[in-house]
Amino acid sequence: MLDPKYVREHEAEVRLALENCKSKVDLSLYLDWERRRRDLTISVDKRKARLNQASEEMGRMKKEGKDISQYRSKLQELSDEIKQMDGEIAAVEKDFREIELQVCNLPHESVPVGGEEANREVRKVGEPKKFDFKPKPHEELGPALGILDFERAAKIAGARFFTLSGLGAKLERALANFMLDLHATKGYQEMVVPHLVNYESMEASGQFPKFIEQAFAIEKDKLYLIPTSEVSLVNLHRAEILPPGSLPKKVMAFTPCYRREAGSYGKDTKGLIRLHQFNKVELVQFAEPEKSMEALEALTADAEEVLKKLSLPYRVVVLATGDKSFASTKTYDLEVWLPSQNSFREISSCSNCTDFQARRGGIKFKREPGSKPELVHTLNGSGLAVGRTWLAILENYQQADGSVVVPEVLRPYLGGLEILKPSK
Repeated sequence: MLDPKYVREHEAEVRLALENCKSKVDLSLYLDWERRRRDLTISVDKRKARLNQASEEMGRMKKEGKDISQYRSKLQELSDEIKQMDGEIAAVEKDFREIELQVCNLPHESVPVGGEEANREVRKVGEPKKFDFKPKPHEELGPALGILDFERAAKIAGARFFTLSGLGAKLERALANFMLDLHATKGYQEMVVPHLVNYESMEASGQFPKFIEQAFAIEKDKLYLIPTSEVSLVNLHRAEILPPGSLPKKVMAFTPCYRREAGSYGKDTKGLIRLHQFNKVELVQFAEPEKSMEALEALTADAEEVLKKLSLPYRVVVLATGDKSFASTKTYDLEVWLPSQNSFREISSCSNCTDFQARRGGIKFKREPGSKPELVHTLNGSGLAVGRTWLAILENYQQADGSVVVPEVLRPYLGGLEILKPSK
């Protein structure tokens, strides 16, 4: 959520920012409800102050033996009026909250303006390999190696699912362990977190109400499967005040992610690019406000390090205002090179959410003992999407006979295995 005071005092600036983000929120309605809430709150606070003052005066009169009967009815009338106004405030608060949750985070001044076409390449790392044969897509390489199966997964669960077997499953596990080990050297604490979360957790992270149609729900228990472990990690400190000296705090988790992919039908129907279930290592940071943009650069570099060590060509793209994520003020996408598509495809998004999630979830910190609590800034990034890294390895390390060379940094996790060979 945004700071209502900031929105009120910078209306023109906020209007332009929301327009650049392609937001359809009615800011006039937002401001109207916010004004009603503020006016009612001020009015009822004044009445409560009068009631407290009158009650103290009556107490003194009573001690002095004075007649207070004439004041009782007036105090009761004032008390009834306050009760009625508290009910009005609750109703207005509910309506304001409904529209407040629809407002996205405002883009940072460094973010390019426009839609997807305005995304800007920041840097490119590594050179795509030149093959002396036509490279195959991973959805052909995997089954030929006997390690990837879509048909049996479809039999079990339907479209957009997969199974890995043998060395395919071991390669997935090796990638996850490699990422976790690498990020641990950067100060991230590994966490095991719930895959099922409540509505409050989805709302605090910015998933709800905007993306509620994309969530897998267990209605009986009012729980939701996480679309990313960012949800669980951010909510570790919901409604908490972090003590002095605890920032920056870095956490990570390896979990499955579940997404309905509503509206994506027809896109990437083959292979492992767009699935209802996939595995990911997620990085989350809690940072001091003035250091969060610096932290975004560092977090992005942490995710890039995985690609560098795997020697996978990639590029970094800063997303434009109309393409950045709902909760983010600035997002970098890491895109890995896929030979079969002759293009770069997203493998990670690294975002600074400033105090947007913290305001929703009441996540604060103290700079010093006794100091006033402040909202933290939260950051998140995929470090990386394991399935997309898996397929990128198959495509970039494939050989003419269909075998796949194992990246050197992964070999210790695979018992020294150097090559994945096709099934006989």
